[in-house]
Amino acid sequence: MRKAPRLLVIGGGAAGMSAAAKARRTNPQMEILAFERSGFVSYGACGLPYYIKGDIADYRALVIRTPEQFAKQGITVRVRHEVTGLDTARGRVTVRDLDGGTESVFDYDVLVLAAGAVPARPPIAGLDLAGVFSLRQVEDGIAIRTWIEQNAPKNAVVVGGGYIGLEMAEALAAHGIRVTILEMLPQVLPNFDPPMAALAVEELARQGVEVHLEHKVEGFLGDGRVRAVAAGGREFPADMVILGAGARPRVDLARQAGIALGPTGAVAVDRHMRTNLENVFAAGDVAEVHHLVTGRPAYIPLGTTANKQGRVAGENAAGGRAAFEGVVGSAVLKVFDWEFARTGLSEREAREAGHTPRVTDVTHEARARYYPGSTPVHVRLVADRDGRLLGAQMAGRQGVAHRINVFAAALQARWNVDDLAALDLAYAPPFAPVWDPILIAASAAQK
Repeated sequence: MRKAPRLLVIGGGAAGMSAAAKARRTNPQMEILAFERSGFVSYGACGLPYYIKGDIADYRALVIRTPEQFAKQGITVRVRHEVTGLDTARGRVTVRDLDGGTESVFDYDVLVLAAGAVPARPPIAGLDLAGVFSLRQVEDGIAIRTWIEQNAPKNAVVVGGGYIGLEMAEALAAHGIRVTILEMLPQVLPNFDPPMAALAVEELARQGVEVHLEHKVEGFLGDGRVRAVAAGGREFPADMVILGAGARPRVDLARQAGIALGPTGAVAVDRHMRTNLENVFAAGDVAEVHHLVTGRPAYIPLGTTANKQGRVAGENAAGGRAAFEGVVGSAVLKVFDWEFARTGLSEREAREAGHTPRVTDVTHEARARYYPGSTPVHVRLVADRDGRLLGAQMAGRQGVAHRINVFAAALQARWNVDDLAALDLAYAPPFAPVWDPILIAASAAQK
């Protein structure tokens, strides 16, 4: 008979293993067991496009901690084990060994559901052809890079113009592959406003990437392996395809077990990461998050959020009282030589949330104008009619990724544009002009 309480963690990604590690630190006596359906845990999924590109030579550099390292901490990790059943009334899970084919049942005292998300795979003919890839886990990255090395593809189609789609366009182009992006919406980067998204399309065109907007994929064509993609009444040649059409939370187990889902379709949690069921917590890409600007639940599957939610879930599963207050929706990505970043609400999102936003667009130098190598930064501020800051977006060749964090902090503090304009920001010609683009944008918004 077990003496120590047992924590089971479903999912070995950022949220799951953060939960396991924090639970161990909170309760050294607790028995902790984690199941992961892939062959890897605790890895930097956001680095996969750069492994495929070749910036990162070995995929093992993306692995933060191995099952063996977790074992030294007293955490048992079983990879290639998929939880196929969850009985919350009895406190037990059914687990299938994907290599051995056997099934086992494990009981638990407390559970953290961190099952993550699954790539969107629309029901389109030819989806199972060789050469059609999604990118979610380490094995996907290895498979894509191996395909490039073994088949030397000349043409690639990326389906979807979101973060993964644009990052993968750069990764594939680095191998000399001709890349075409097919996006069903009128713009790429759908959570940016159109003027910022248009700058991304311009950079893609400069780098030789074709972008076709409002092109819904109708099918993948080939004879065992993909040869072309049908979209918009045309056929685009493709020796490989990357599906980058987004992701949805993996909630099949939750739905089966009676764990409540929220309005976004992800698992509903409170600020302590508790679900509607006693002793069941959820964290990461499977769960909703509280948006601090709208005050409503949101689905924002990012590694930063997953790590924070996982730590809170793990501490509370082990008896603590931690809380995660929410996010403002900050994100940044690299598109060849440009940086694109956003936080808070776009103009469209602000209107959908019931605001009457005022939008301010400015372009200003990232460094002192006379300093060699200075380039422009494009800034878009979204504010409410009373001057409260609602969101910000930035794009440029330099100085974007870290400046967006100033706006994120201002949003979290519920500042208005007057507060922003009064900031005392650091200045030196190699880093910023006397009047930083942040201050220029805030001043323009005041007017």
